[in-house]
Amino acid sequence: MGDLWRDTVDFFERFPYIEALGILVLFWLLARLVDGLLIGFLRRLTHRSKTQFDDKVLELMHRPILTTVGLIGLILATYRLDLGAASERGTVVVVQTILVIVWIVFALRFLRLLLGTMQRNPDRFGIVQPSTEPLLSNAAAVIFFVVGVYAILVIWDINVTGWVASAGIVGLALSFAAQDTLANLFAGVAILSDRPYEIGDFISLDSGERGEVTKIGLRSTRLLTRDDVEVSIPNGVMGATKIVNEAGGPPRQFRIGTAVGVAYGSDIDEVEAVLRDVGDSHPLTLRSPEPRVRFRKFGDSSLDLELLCWIERPVDRGLVLHELNSEIYRRFATHGIRIPFPQQDVYIKEFPNTGHSDGAGS
Repeated sequence: MGDLWRDTVDFFERFPYIEALGILVLFWLLARLVDGLLIGFLRRLTHRSKTQFDDKVLELMHRPILTTVGLIGLILATYRLDLGAASERGTVVVVQTILVIVWIVFALRFLRLLLGTMQRNPDRFGIVQPSTEPLLSNAAAVIFFVVGVYAILVIWDINVTGWVASAGIVGLALSFAAQDTLANLFAGVAILSDRPYEIGDFISLDSGERGEVTKIGLRSTRLLTRDDVEVSIPNGVMGATKIVNEAGGPPRQFRIGTAVGVAYGSDIDEVEAVLRDVGDSHPLTLRSPEPRVRFRKFGDSSLDLELLCWIERPVDRGLVLHELNSEIYRRFATHGIRIPFPQQDVYIKEFPNTGHSDGAGS
């Protein structure tokens, strides 16, 4: 057995090209073995997962693993041929370049898969939406490309100091030229991650704009006002202003209130019953929570009450208030409940005649 092994080694030493070919075949088989064992082990770890994400990641890893192990065999085969330092160095550089490209491509494919999975779960990953996914994907692709180019330049012993300095100067100039755009982009990312409002919410701004959110982009947010006019507001403005989200909070219902005053001497129980019946009979008010009446204060000329109702959509506020006020006026007229107007009584006090005279005749 020892003689057979020695004869085999002597044979390969006499024919280095055959030995190099044997190394390539051996590492090709080793690549298959490593790929099977590693992927199989990882698949056993993730077999309980309910998503297809991990299975797709394992599929993406096949080619990089096979290529990496195979190229390592190519380097060893090159060294065995003893072609000289220059040839060996050239082979190593080319193999390292190929490996960088292979793993950069894997990283890009993994990124697209990750962003696609995050986009399909907007409740957990609000920052990845159909409007932001292309930008995030392209930005990450540019970063991976720059990293890959830098690594390849280092592998080929190319001095990149001047290139990096030039890129820094160009980036600084671009940042000053597009600072407003960058501010809107960063604010858009903050809005998407913090989520102070969502598409479909009804919001009001300090500047007076009020409407339904129709689109949240990285540069601007669009509102549809009650006049059916779309307003585009830069995200830099949205990030620096006070926003009232009328559809926010745990309950999605929106409360409205209509205040009314009745004359002193009115039957307060009857007034409350009429107001509550007006709220209950409207088709757009919710039964849970049910409409309620609150006696707010004793006014100068009236007893001030308020009817509180809840509606499903904030966009219906104007219509419902109009119809409630109209119905309250009609019901009060039917029941003889008087709505007083502010009035003031002015009393003129007359001074008595004292009978004083200037005394000119005395």
